[in-house]
Amino acid sequence: MLLREFLPSEGCSAQTMGNAALDFMVFGEGYFYVRENVFGQALALEHLQAINMRVKVDGGFQMLQRDGKAIDFQEHEVIHVKDYDVEQNIYGVPDYLGGLQALLLNEAATLFRRRYYSNGAHAGYIFYTNDPDLSEKDEEELRAQISASKGVGNFRSMFVNIPGGSEKAIQIIPVGDFQAKDELEKVKNITRNDVIAAWRMNPALAGIIPENSAGFGDIEKIDRVYTANEIRPICLLFNSVNEVLRGDRHISWREPPTVAA
Repeated sequence: MLLREFLPSEGCSAQTMGNAALDFMVFGEGYFYVRENVFGQALALEHLQAINMRVKVDGGFQMLQRDGKAIDFQEHEVIHVKDYDVEQNIYGVPDYLGGLQALLLNEAATLFRRRYYSNGAHAGYIFYTNDPDLSEKDEEELRAQISASKGVGNFRSMFVNIPGGSEKAIQIIPVGDFQAKDELEKVKNITRNDVIAAWRMNPALAGIIPENSAGFGDIEKIDRVYTANEIRPICLLFNSVNEVLRGDRHISWREPPTVAA
């Protein structure tokens, strides 16, 4: 949606802006390297990965490398676009941090559900028998059948015949009933709402299927309101890059650039 509002140029391509915009959404900040000519004029902007960027104590920036080394940048070589944080002014902080616990709950519920089905024995059960006519050989066969039902090929049926056995000679006592007690659907719905609220994203724009026949309303109106309230304020932050390139950023060491990216 940021790219929809962006006008590509020779100084900053849509790819460069898209990369920086994704960094901003994930980390709350984006970095541009200012490529200059011999006269100190800005020719183009290049994207620097925010995950590897660090602000140096003595000024300037540093980009960490996989081999343990780092590339140093002078302060005037990098434009740092960041969201505001009330506790510090060194790095940006994304807005969605308040929804991380809901996201982790959703992940835990999903992983538990997968393990629940992959296990084959579900959350576990007690195979109880009190029939004296059940021989040790039969017990061993039952143990083997239960073990074989786990993992691939689960949900197997089992036939047990005990001549003269009572009605409750064998009982299956579940340890946990995931469907009834853990309420996966309820957890998923609650965490979904928390996550989209953390992003302040309307469900219609988040690809969520409406649960009622009326839907979420006029998608075009929703898009206009969301763009006005959420996207354009971020556009203003990125517009500050143009202001920096046109302003007095470089006066301390050279004449300000006359060609904007």
